[in-house]
Amino acid sequence: MAHSRRQLLRLLGLAGTGLALNTLRPEAAAADGTLTERLSVCRPEGDPLQELLRRNRDFCQAWQAAERSEDPQRRATLLHETWPLHCQVRPDALAAGQRPWASVLCCADSRVAPEWIFACGTGELFEVRSAGNTAFDEGIASLEYAVAELAMPLILVMGHSGCGAVTAALASNPLTPLLEELVAPIRANLKPGADLAQAVRTNAAAAATALPQRSPLLHQAVAEGRLTIQAAYFDIGSGEVSLV
Repeated sequence: MAHSRRQLLRLLGLAGTGLALNTLRPEAAAADGTLTERLSVCRPEGDPLQELLRRNRDFCQAWQAAERSEDPQRRATLLHETWPLHCQVRPDALAAGQRPWASVLCCADSRVAPEWIFACGTGELFEVRSAGNTAFDEGIASLEYAVAELAMPLILVMGHSGCGAVTAALASNPLTPLLEELVAPIRANLKPGADLAQAVRTNAAAAATALPQRSPLLHQAVAEGRLTIQAAYFDIGSGEVSLV
C-alpha cells in the first residue's frame, strides 16, 4: 500500500512541524502570498525531460569550449563564461521552501554534478546520489517524498562513463562487505560479455525499472500519468546525456 501524505511526513520526521519542504507556516504564507510563484520562476513550461536534454546540449558547448585551453585557470574562466545557467531562484524564497521540477538519481562520482550537466540553479533539481546509481532503499524513500510532497513529474536515473561501481561489479576483486552489498544489484543485472559502457546503461535501465516495482507509491504515480521514470547515460568526455 502506498504511504499517505501524513504517513510519509511521519516517516520523515516532519509531521506536525509545519516544515514540509513545499509548504510554509501560516504566518509565513500570510507574509508572502507569492512564494509559489517566486519558487517557480525557473520552472519550464514544457516537458521536463526535453528541457533537461535541451539544457544539456547547451552545457556540452561550454564543456567542450573549456577543453581548448591547457591552462586550468583559463579553463575555469571559459567554462564560467559560457556555462548556460540562465535562471536562479531568490535565496530568501529558497530559505522558505522549494519547488524543484525534476529528480535525478545518479552516481556519487565527483565528475557527475547534475546542476552543471543540466545547467540548473539551486532549487531546480531534487537529487539522490549513491555510487552506482542503484535503486537503494533510502534513495527510493527520498524519491517517494519528492513525488508525494513536491509533485515531482520526472525521475531521471543517470549512469555515466567510467563508473567505478560498475567497474567493480564487472571485476572479481575482493571488496569490503558494504561494497559487496552495494554492487550486488549491479551484478545481478549484468549481461555476459558486456563492456563497461554497456553495463552502465544496463544498470541505469534496471534501476529505473526497479523504482516502481519496489515502491507502490511510485508505481501508482506512473500508472496515473503523474510521473515519468527514464534511464540515461552521461558521457564525461563530451558532456552529453543520452537516453537509454
